[in-house]
Amino acid sequence: MEINQSSVTTFILLGFNLPQMGILLFTLFFIIYSLSIMGNLLIVLLVVADQHLHTPMYFFLVNLSCLETCYISTILPRMLASFVTGDKSISIYGCMTQYYFFGFLASTECYLLAMMSYDRYLAICKSLHYTSVMNGKLCFQLALTSWISGLLTNTIIIAFLVQLTFCGPSEIDHFFCDVYPMANLSCSNTHLVKLAAFVTGSMGIGTPFLLTMTSYIYILYTVLQMKSKTAQQKAFSTCSSHLTVVSFFFLSLLLVYVVPETEKLKELHKIFSLFYTVMPPMVNPIIYSLRNREVKEAFSKTVRKYSSSFL
Repeated sequence: MEINQSSVTTFILLGFNLPQMGILLFTLFFIIYSLSIMGNLLIVLLVVADQHLHTPMYFFLVNLSCLETCYISTILPRMLASFVTGDKSISIYGCMTQYYFFGFLASTECYLLAMMSYDRYLAICKSLHYTSVMNGKLCFQLALTSWISGLLTNTIIIAFLVQLTFCGPSEIDHFFCDVYPMANLSCSNTHLVKLAAFVTGSMGIGTPFLLTMTSYIYILYTVLQMKSKTAQQKAFSTCSSHLTVVSFFFLSLLLVYVVPETEKLKELHKIFSLFYTVMPPMVNPIIYSLRNREVKEAFSKTVRKYSSSFL
């Protein structure tokens, strides 16, 4: 697909527009990026190394960790480079590419979180049939469906976006390339691309969100029917980490894409955007490790194993 001939060949990502805090912001985001990469890679290594973690829930968690390693890498390296060099420019092709991979991975994460909620639904509400239903084949199919759904959703949007012509201005008041800020700079008709973004975005965010909420409604109903307080606490503990991640991710998405963007809310939209772009890859490994006994035990065993080999 070729981008229409435009008089503008580069965009300027204004970011947070705080030049006096460049060093501080670079340090902060570099720490976030480093912790995100290390945390997610650690999750992957622990699940691969420990046989006790070879279960459907951790299969989806590995998919999520791999996705978030790529997800945060579509945004933060470019941002970090701009803090060091002061160069905030990005070519139209580069901007389109960044948005394509960001949108694809964000949509895939929505579907993956929905699949993980379905896994928790089966584990709690259909516990007697869980092992036979949630087998390796179904896990693979659900994960593959998530990746393909995210890919198709964003391919439709980018197909319309590349048809736009850009004549100026060239400043994007954001820290990464998103579809609406880019479309607002176009001098051609943006009705179709915004309609496509709304429809596919509703499917990519709304559908997984509804599936997730439906799963948790059934989970809540089933748990409340349990007579044993111990059984209730055990059931809640198996899905508390995932519910925390889901709430954190979807709430920030809804705040950005549902709440109308006004001049007063523009800066708040940037801050809210951090909560579904930069923060989840760093926070999710912490949530899953600190609130999950099996992950902590796997980490302890791995540390003891390798420390004893060096002594």
